[in-house]
Amino acid sequence: MTERKQSRRSGVGRARPLREDLVLEACLEAYGAIRHEGRLADRALDFTLRHKRHLYSAERRAVAERVYELLRRQVLVDYLLERGRPRFDALPTSQKDLLRVAAARALAGERAEEVSRSMRLSGGDEGVLRRLPEIRRQLEALEPKQRLSIEASLPPFLAERFLAELGEEASRAAEAMNRRAPLCARVNTLALSREELMKRLRGEGVECRPTELSPLGVVLETRLNAFSLRAFREGAFELQDEGSQLLGVLVDPPPTKVVDACAGAGGKSLQLAAAMRNRGELFALDVESGRMDELRKRARRAGVHNVRVRVIPEAGTVALAALEDLKGKADRVLVDAPCSGSGTLRRKPDARYRLTPEDLSMHVARQEELLERFLPLLSPRGRLVYGTCSVLREENEAVVERFLSRHPELRLIPVEEVLGASLGPKVSRGGYLRLYPHLHGTDGFFGAILAASRLAPAR
Repeated sequence: MTERKQSRRSGVGRARPLREDLVLEACLEAYGAIRHEGRLADRALDFTLRHKRHLYSAERRAVAERVYELLRRQVLVDYLLERGRPRFDALPTSQKDLLRVAAARALAGERAEEVSRSMRLSGGDEGVLRRLPEIRRQLEALEPKQRLSIEASLPPFLAERFLAELGEEASRAAEAMNRRAPLCARVNTLALSREELMKRLRGEGVECRPTELSPLGVVLETRLNAFSLRAFREGAFELQDEGSQLLGVLVDPPPTKVVDACAGAGGKSLQLAAAMRNRGELFALDVESGRMDELRKRARRAGVHNVRVRVIPEAGTVALAALEDLKGKADRVLVDAPCSGSGTLRRKPDARYRLTPEDLSMHVARQEELLERFLPLLSPRGRLVYGTCSVLREENEAVVERFLSRHPELRLIPVEEVLGASLGPKVSRGGYLRLYPHLHGTDGFFGAILAASRLAPAR
């Protein structure tokens, strides 16, 4: 295959200039739907781009990146424009959004002159972009919580928790969460090794490298639609953040009977099935049938045969009956619990603006309920692994500590015992898996291993 044909097939080649007017139109349409209509960012972008069929792939990426960049900086952008642009609040919504997109691009490192030229801003508005760094320095006079809230575009209550938990690291952590996340894949070890996957990807024109922490991960450095790759269609990999992969490694599933209690669309279920070498039984449970349908499709593509998909009710006697046959039989139970998602803000930047203290309390109550619900499934010498994609102590250590206080038959196993002397110390704090974007380059993840050394009779 010639180099030119290979480039065309992989979507990699000489970049065409962006048609800035079309990119801006799509940006404003998607951002308007998110900010002014309350739509979720990924759905708004998907809807917009599906109706902009004339955009090139590079233009589609530019739209998504610029919208996400603005969402990550939304509070900061408004703060700066309100102080730098006279009568900003009185401008029409469309003009305010135009300036917001421009300011976000400038804050991301683009030259103010180039942004102004490509967006056809007036001379006065170009001047505002040039003054953004000067106006930003005014934040230094604010008290720490207010400064972090504005600088990192976090709700005040979330900024307060970041400071309480991370102290001097809070600003670095928040800044890392406001950068674009790398595109990570997890090799399907049922089909090939990581080295073989990287060779296949490079053969499709994709530059890649192994992840630094996960033994299963590959970072795709070429920007493209990974779902279009032949290697993906043939089940050689799944897209999965490196931190999520490490939570799956923590389970260390034996090829016997394993339960993924909050399976969702099944990313970790497929990882566990591969670790089990398609042996034993892996029960993937979830309350949403749509997610389970997606898991079935993904399992077929990956060549996974040992997954038993089961839709379970959320609560009540019917829910208890749905788990009766698994009581006391699972050697591993993974409870990857629904949470605030505070560790994944770089992927879902709009989620921060919907999160409230009441939501956080609701998540904590749900997490404790799920642990109680799935504990009876453990075999006498089984292990329960609790995980979240949150960086907040109240969803993590605090939940585990209260759970252990109610169940003296359980004990905490330091994650180093599973991850080993080389990897364990790099990703743990106090015996727990603790991952942060600013330290590990992953999403924020938490994991705890609880061993049933003296498990009480199944209830």
